[in-house]
Amino acid sequence: MTNTNLYLPFEVDFKELEQFPKTIRKNNFFELIYIVDGTGIQIINDNKFQYRKGNLFLVTPQDVHSFEILTPTKFFFLRFNEYYIKANSQNAESEMILRMEYILQNASHRPGCILKNKIDKPLIASLIENIISEQNNQQIYHQKIIEQFVNTIITIVARNIALKLPKNIKETTGEMVLEILHYIQENIYNPKQLKAEKVSKHFNISLNYLGKYFKKQTGETLQEYIANYKLRLIEARLLNSDMRINEIADELNYSDESHLNKVFRKHKGMNPSEFRKKYTK
Repeated sequence: MTNTNLYLPFEVDFKELEQFPKTIRKNNFFELIYIVDGTGIQIINDNKFQYRKGNLFLVTPQDVHSFEILTPTKFFFLRFNEYYIKANSQNAESEMILRMEYILQNASHRPGCILKNKIDKPLIASLIENIISEQNNQQIYHQKIIEQFVNTIITIVARNIALKLPKNIKETTGEMVLEILHYIQENIYNPKQLKAEKVSKHFNISLNYLGKYFKKQTGETLQEYIANYKLRLIEARLLNSDMRINEIADELNYSDESHLNKVFRKHKGMNPSEFRKKYTK
């Protein structure tokens, strides 16, 4: 296995390959890989996915990945680390923090294209085409323009990861459930706003319809989704911050550290401290 490093806040690269390097790679950064053209197989964490033109993949520092190229493939690579995201959060704090959390909390995601929102596909294609053009022409301010494009791409990725969280969300999923998911994510630190009565009132739908509709669209009940979403946030903090367990419990409105420990152990089979020790070695 080859470990690769990133020495700049972000890097962009464009390659046309007939054969992908044989070594299995593990990065110390996040990598977005866009298929400009070509076909083949993405291999990530021993899972396989057939790729084609227009697919966008997110590879995280926890992922082991490679590609099998079936027809000559044009790859676009965008590599960035969490420090790049944190640096940008000074200018747009709340939005960028959410963006970082979306990426980090889904550190162990399934293989496949992350673009679940149809309208984002041509937008991503256009942004990447413009980055390649700026990179090739090297006109004045090209680096600053590329950085703006990169920020937009990361924002779109965050949106698509957010839409992907429930296991049964598809491209045909109704707009209302996507709005409900966004509402939940915005109010995850305010449990009073997440009561079913509040949600149904906010969207002007009956309580009974809300429950049936949400379960049909996502495969989870409203409360199951909220609980699982909070678990992902806990995992992100355990793996990517120095926050104490009681601080995480307070932030996510658990009654105390003991309550968080009980909930976490029920779902993960170990308490948060054991989880942190096991996966941050």
